Amino acid sequence: MQHPSKLPNIETTIFSIMSKLSNKHNAINLSQGFPNFESDQKLTDLVSKAMNSGYNHYAPMAGNLELREAISQKIDLLYNTSYHPENEIIVTAGATQAIFTIITTFINPNDEVIIFRPAYDSYEPAITLNGGKTVSVQLEAPGFKVDWNDVKAKVNDKTKMIIVNTPHNPSGTVFSKEDMLLLEEITRNTNIIVLSDEVYEHMIFDEEKHQSACLFPDLKSRSFVVASFCKTFHNTGWRIGYCCAPKELMEEFMKVHQFNVFCVHHPTQKGIADYMQEPNRYLGLSAFYQEKRDLFLNLIKDSRFKFTPSKGTYFQVLDYSEITKEYDVDFTKRLTIESGIASIPLSVFNSNNLDNKVLRFCFAKTDDTLRKAADILNSI
Repeated sequence: MQHPSKLPNIETTIFSIMSKLSNKHNAINLSQGFPNFESDQKLTDLVSKAMNSGYNHYAPMAGNLELREAISQKIDLLYNTSYHPENEIIVTAGATQAIFTIITTFINPNDEVIIFRPAYDSYEPAITLNGGKTVSVQLEAPGFKVDWNDVKAKVNDKTKMIIVNTPHNPSGTVFSKEDMLLLEEITRNTNIIVLSDEVYEHMIFDEEKHQSACLFPDLKSRSFVVASFCKTFHNTGWRIGYCCAPKELMEEFMKVHQFNVFCVHHPTQKGIADYMQEPNRYLGLSAFYQEKRDLFLNLIKDSRFKFTPSKGTYFQVLDYSEITKEYDVDFTKRLTIESGIASIPLSVFNSNNLDNKVLRFCFAKTDDTLRKAADILNSI
């Protein structure tokens, strides 16, 4: 039997390729974005307690109410705004499911969706599967700043959605207040939905402030804010996140969510709800990861790699243009095989595979791992 592919141009993700290559050559894996240290034992114990306390059947479709209330309280604490826990917050099977469901809910054939490249690799396939058209705005290295005039020029009556990501993966940059105000102005008095991917909201450095879409009233009225507990609490395999949006948008989201996932792992939701009763468990994350960023960059400051310190996420982009002119995918593979360190090339996330001679390294690792990685980078 032969069936036409709905994603004919999609190949194995670069994350899988580099992790497989890293394992094959026993390399230090700074490619895929996951910590190599464990999450808090207290959180694991609370999830186990929830299992032993009977939270083993279906959660409410929108998520455990205690968890939704904890999310609502967190947003009020951080951003002085509110989402109603009963009808404006939904717990999802990771941020990627939330993103896929939002796109599926609203994108119809020939709708246009603006994304900023380099872009997280789940956006475009979801748009394509729903018959939409991806419209790219390229961010240029090393600053990765948005050209809002370019965005404005690409908005038309077919534009249904704009997807933003701050703190930005893979570049490690953050949107400024001015960026968000310009986005708000461009979308004002339109039917454009904004999908704001904010999974690294608790990883902001150098006294920057996270500019959530929910801080801007008109933007909030048309936005889905997507977040991830997996990134925040160092347990990427748990696959649990959430999204927030005004009631009228969320009612449409729920129509798809109920058949896409229905609900997610109940004891994990209960455990996280209890864990979040102490806000310092997520409020201290920026300082924790800034220490790791600073350690990593201090260790490689005399290497031949150039860099601008990451402003957010747990990723650092390194410029290798003074080392070789190789295509970044080729250089990444060679580093893994010959030098024993794996990273991610940014060209795979760019328009037309634009190669800026930069690689992404994950510093969500133990200090010992970062020191070993630095020794390798300093020898190149």
